[in-house]
Amino acid sequence: MIAGVIAETLAGERRVALVPSVVPALAKIGVSVLVQQGAGAAAGFTDAAFGEKGAEIAPSAADVVAKADLLLRVRMSPEGTEAGRQDLALLRPGLAVIAFLDPLNEPGLARSLAAKNVTAFSMEMMPRITRAQSMDALSSMATIAGYKAVLLAASTLPRMFPMLTTAAGTVTPARVFVIGAGVAGLQAISTARRLGAPVEAYDVRPASKEQVQSVGAKFVELPIEVADAEDKGGYAKAQDESFYRRQREMMTKVVAGSDVVITTAAIPGKKSPVLVTEDMVKGMQPGSVIVDLAAERGGNCELTKADQTVVAHGVTIFGPTNLPATVPYHASFMYARNVTTFLTHLVKDKQLVIAADDEITRETLVTRDGQVVHERIKGLL
Repeated sequence: MIAGVIAETLAGERRVALVPSVVPALAKIGVSVLVQQGAGAAAGFTDAAFGEKGAEIAPSAADVVAKADLLLRVRMSPEGTEAGRQDLALLRPGLAVIAFLDPLNEPGLARSLAAKNVTAFSMEMMPRITRAQSMDALSSMATIAGYKAVLLAASTLPRMFPMLTTAAGTVTPARVFVIGAGVAGLQAISTARRLGAPVEAYDVRPASKEQVQSVGAKFVELPIEVADAEDKGGYAKAQDESFYRRQREMMTKVVAGSDVVITTAAIPGKKSPVLVTEDMVKGMQPGSVIVDLAAERGGNCELTKADQTVVAHGVTIFGPTNLPATVPYHASFMYARNVTTFLTHLVKDKQLVIAADDEITRETLVTRDGQVVHERIKGLL
């Protein structure tokens, strides 16, 4: 069985779907690797490094797809873009694809993949169960995003994060507030603490209090009743607008007292809730920084613009949508390990085995035999 890897087409995407170190592990399950020339260069992985581990190098993406049984991608480009049209045109019937497909927000791509008679697995849909933890690429990338968000804030903030006692006097520390204590939020807390900042954090899920405290932050208690705050996958559930209004009112003082606010509150398949209003931004000290990790779905800050830096009322607001691509070496390494473990689960006797009774397979499989087969995606369509 041949797994093909091609260069990513999305603007700014520097990751690659496989790295040289996983090629021997795939060979053990009967999967050989064919890599487009230069596919890993932007992430720091040379063709020579792939070749040394046993991968074959092909001159173009078309050559890879012509020979591959399975195409491994980091992301498929959005369907309405020129890169997206090229991605679809490259595919051939009978091919299997594993990638971030964003099916909850771009279900039309699933329909197009089905029309091409492609068997498609979406890494976003990996169930959050114990057996699938080592395949959970979404959590891997969220870890990197949380880490990089703090570095972005620290490099912009006109203050230092730690408290320092110097001959020139005591330097007071920057105060950090993290909204959302999922994987990205917890990593942001840990990184800010390692840099020496006092950190406060809030999450709508009451169970997150212990996790926040375990990484050294103070949990902000808001006396608001929360019903069904968490779904079975561990993600925060959307609340009604009256809840978010009360939440904003109670968080205003905490935001005003923070030098850095990092927001991570994203709800799969839905617009991100607005948690930081323009009035709250006005209340922050000049020079403060907001890093909005929910920018791709509209943002948690009312003033966020995706992939832009906004300066409003003296506050710098970042809206990055792909921070993992700014750390491409380790992001590719982590993603490749997730994909390799997933393939080890799917491949039996050198064949791709699609077991409908297996939760991991069932939840990640989006299209098969010319049809969209995932029940949730079918509902969206």
